[in-house]
Amino acid sequence: MKSNKVLITGGAGFIGSNYVPYIIETTNDQVFVLDNLTYAGDLTNLVEVSNHPNYHFIKGDICDETLINELFNKHQFNKVVHFAAESHVDNSITGPGAFIQTNIVGTFNLLQAAYKTWMNAPNDLKEAFKEAKFLHVSTDEVYGTLGKTGLFTEETPYAPNSPYSASKASSDFLARSYYHTYGFPVVTTNCSNNYGPKQHQEKLIPTIIRKAVSGEPIPIYGDGKNIRDWLYVLDHCKGIKLALDKGRLGETYNIGGRNERENIYIAETICEILDKVKPKNQGSYKDQITYVSDRPGHDFRYAIDATKIENELGWKADENFESGIDKTVMWYLKKLNL
Repeated sequence: MKSNKVLITGGAGFIGSNYVPYIIETTNDQVFVLDNLTYAGDLTNLVEVSNHPNYHFIKGDICDETLINELFNKHQFNKVVHFAAESHVDNSITGPGAFIQTNIVGTFNLLQAAYKTWMNAPNDLKEAFKEAKFLHVSTDEVYGTLGKTGLFTEETPYAPNSPYSASKASSDFLARSYYHTYGFPVVTTNCSNNYGPKQHQEKLIPTIIRKAVSGEPIPIYGDGKNIRDWLYVLDHCKGIKLALDKGRLGETYNIGGRNERENIYIAETICEILDKVKPKNQGSYKDQITYVSDRPGHDFRYAIDATKIENELGWKADENFESGIDKTVMWYLKKLNL
């Protein structure tokens, strides 16, 4: 089996730390994780591969252009899977500057370093890098918001509504420009809301679980009717690997779980699971659900049409929301020692 040298940025974060063990287990690739270990990155997320000979960790910031160039020169990566990003919408509202730096400038640094390493000139890949590929991981939030019907496709015009989604849209356009200008071997994926093990505690589903078991109010924005398409994280990782291996250069692939659920349904479903596996002395966890002031610019609905990746690359989600959320709740209860 051929071995690649794969740079995985943000590999200690939520999705990256699910992707890394999947790659270690299913390939012979040398995996180099680059992560700055900010609040969203945690090396304990990678403990199961920490002693594997094919795993290498580098602490560093993708905004550090000198470091990025040094790493490409030293290791001669021939694959990049770019997860590293500031991704929390609320944080982008209160502090957008970090999102501009990491999501735009950081992505540019990686694209430029890979271009200089892999290519002699526009449309001229070096012989040693004929199979090189850069996989840029993005989000469905770049498309804006949907009404009660319709789905995001790869042809949906971009209409980002938060500093977070605007910065991700900018990074997508940078990746696109490198393909069209230089013939650079890049593929982009845009995913729906991920959930599953290792997600940061500030995100919706871990927050619901954590607040429920600690007896605190479970905060739900607005009337709880906002809708998201939920994708189990391992299903997403399998889609990314397929896009990296088989995706057409310059193309975008939407990855979505076909699991549209209202936020209030998410909260109530988690409470029902907890009522069964860890019942309260009195009442239901649902009693803790509390509606709070809505987020500024809160998109109403996201939903992805995953037909392209399903038909072209043979991807499909193995988990529906109900099967995935059971696994997720049990993982968090174990992590919390409950």
